[in-house]
Amino acid sequence: MKETQPNTDEPTDQQERLLTIQEAAEFLSLTVPTMYSKVSKGELPVMKRSKRLYFSRTELLGYLKDGRKKSNAEIEQEAKAYLLNNKKGLNNGK
Repeated sequence: MKETQPNTDEPTDQQERLLTIQEAAEFLSLTVPTMYSKVSKGELPVMKRSKRLYFSRTELLGYLKDGRKKSNAEIEQEAKAYLLNNKKGLNNGK
Protein backbone atom coordinates (compact mmCIF):
# COMPACT_ATOMS: atom_id res chain seq x y z
CA MET A 1 0.00 0.00 0.00
CA LYS A 2 1.39 3.37 -1.01
CA GLU A 3 1.49 6.12 1.61
CA THR A 4 0.62 9.60 0.46
CA GLN A 5 2.37 12.58 1.93
CA PRO A 6 0.36 15.74 2.51
CA ASN A 7 1.19 18.46 0.01
CA THR A 8 2.91 21.14 2.08
CA ASP A 9 3.11 23.57 -0.85
CA GLU A 10 -0.64 24.19 -0.77
CA PRO A 11 -1.88 26.62 1.89
CA THR A 12 -4.48 25.34 4.30
CA ASP A 13 -7.75 27.15 4.90
CA GLN A 14 -6.66 28.09 8.40
CA GLN A 15 -3.07 29.20 7.85
CA GLU A 16 -0.99 29.91 4.79
CA ARG A 17 2.60 28.67 4.65
CA LEU A 18 4.98 31.60 4.23
CA LEU A 19 7.80 31.52 1.71
CA THR A 20 11.44 32.38 2.37
CA ILE A 21 13.19 34.78 0.03
CA GLN A 22 14.76 31.85 -1.84
CA GLU A 23 11.37 30.15 -2.29
CA ALA A 24 9.71 33.42 -3.32
CA ALA A 25 12.50 34.10 -5.84
CA GLU A 26 11.99 30.66 -7.35
CA PHE A 27 8.20 31.16 -7.37
CA LEU A 28 8.57 34.48 -9.27
CA SER A 29 11.47 33.22 -11.43
CA LEU A 30 13.72 35.99 -10.13
CA THR A 31 17.16 35.98 -8.57
CA VAL A 32 17.56 36.58 -4.84
CA PRO A 33 19.44 39.89 -5.42
CA THR A 34 16.54 41.07 -7.62
CA MET A 35 14.13 40.13 -4.83
CA TYR A 36 16.11 42.21 -2.32
CA SER A 37 16.12 45.12 -4.76
CA LYS A 38 12.35 44.94 -5.30
CA VAL A 39 11.77 44.69 -1.54
CA SER A 40 13.94 47.76 -0.86
CA LYS A 41 12.00 49.73 -3.52
CA GLY A 42 8.70 48.65 -1.96
CA GLU A 43 7.62 46.79 -5.11
CA LEU A 44 6.91 43.44 -3.44
CA PRO A 45 4.52 42.62 -0.59
CA VAL A 46 6.73 41.37 2.23
CA MET A 47 6.70 40.69 5.97
CA LYS A 48 9.83 41.22 8.00
CA ARG A 49 10.60 39.63 11.33
CA SER A 50 14.02 40.39 12.78
CA LYS A 51 16.43 40.06 9.84
CA ARG A 52 14.26 37.58 7.93
CA LEU A 53 11.87 38.29 5.10
CA TYR A 54 8.70 36.26 4.53
CA PHE A 55 6.37 36.26 1.57
CA SER A 56 2.76 35.18 1.16
CA ARG A 57 2.15 33.07 -1.95
CA THR A 58 -1.33 34.63 -2.24
CA GLU A 59 0.06 38.18 -2.11
CA LEU A 60 2.76 37.31 -4.65
CA LEU A 61 0.07 35.95 -6.99
CA GLY A 62 -1.77 39.25 -6.56
CA TYR A 63 1.44 41.10 -7.40
CA LEU A 64 1.77 39.07 -10.59
CA LYS A 65 -1.87 39.63 -11.54
CA ASP A 66 -1.55 43.39 -11.01
CA GLY A 67 1.17 43.40 -13.66
CA ARG A 68 -1.02 41.57 -16.17
CA LYS A 69 -1.52 43.47 -19.40
CA LYS A 70 -4.98 43.42 -20.93
CA SER A 71 -5.47 41.90 -24.34
CA ASN A 72 -6.58 44.08 -27.25
CA ALA A 73 -9.98 42.38 -27.15
CA GLU A 74 -10.40 43.26 -23.45
CA ILE A 75 -9.40 46.89 -24.08
CA GLU A 76 -11.80 47.14 -27.02
CA GLN A 77 -14.64 45.65 -24.96
CA GLU A 78 -14.02 48.14 -22.13
CA ALA A 79 -13.91 51.03 -24.61
CA LYS A 80 -17.26 50.00 -26.13
CA ALA A 81 -18.83 49.68 -22.68
CA TYR A 82 -17.48 53.09 -21.70
CA LEU A 83 -18.85 54.73 -24.85
CA LEU A 84 -22.28 53.11 -24.38
CA ASN A 85 -22.47 54.24 -20.75
CA ASN A 86 -21.30 57.79 -21.49
CA LYS A 87 -23.13 58.43 -24.76
CA LYS A 88 -25.64 60.78 -23.10
CA GLY A 89 -22.85 63.00 -21.81
CA LEU A 90 -21.41 63.38 -25.32
CA ASN A 91 -24.71 64.60 -26.79
CA ASN A 92 -25.35 67.25 -24.11
CA GLY A 93 -22.67 69.58 -25.44
CA LYS A 94 -24.36 70.19 -28.85
